[in-house]
Amino acid sequence: MRSLETLFVGGPLDGETLPVLVGATGKPSKVYEVPVPGDDGTIEAVHVYHLEPAGYTRRLALPKGWRYVHAPDATPSRAYRKRLRPKPAAQDGRPEQREQRERHEQPEQPEQRGQPEQGE
Repeated sequence: MRSLETLFVGGPLDGETLPVLVGATGKPSKVYEVPVPGDDGTIEAVHVYHLEPAGYTRRLALPKGWRYVHAPDATPSRAYRKRLRPKPAAQDGRPEQREQRERHEQPEQPEQRGQPEQGE
């Protein structure tokens, strides 16, 4: 398979040029994911890079080379999401669960409609 030296911009690979496999059209894949292993061998984080043209030709405005730009808020692919190290849960649990528990612990008082009670 053919590879192309591709520049990485931003993130931990900023300024690095790595060989990336290209398809039949000579274009690299749209997304490049870099897994970061933890101490125990599980995947701790995944850095996601998106493909952008490095420049354009003057006359026809065709892409002139490619580069990957770091996307810090991007979600990794499903293959990496399954293998990511689970984050420790808070002691109270998620806020939704906490609200449900509070609702079940405190019974709701029925609203009194009609005439107010008169004191004797």
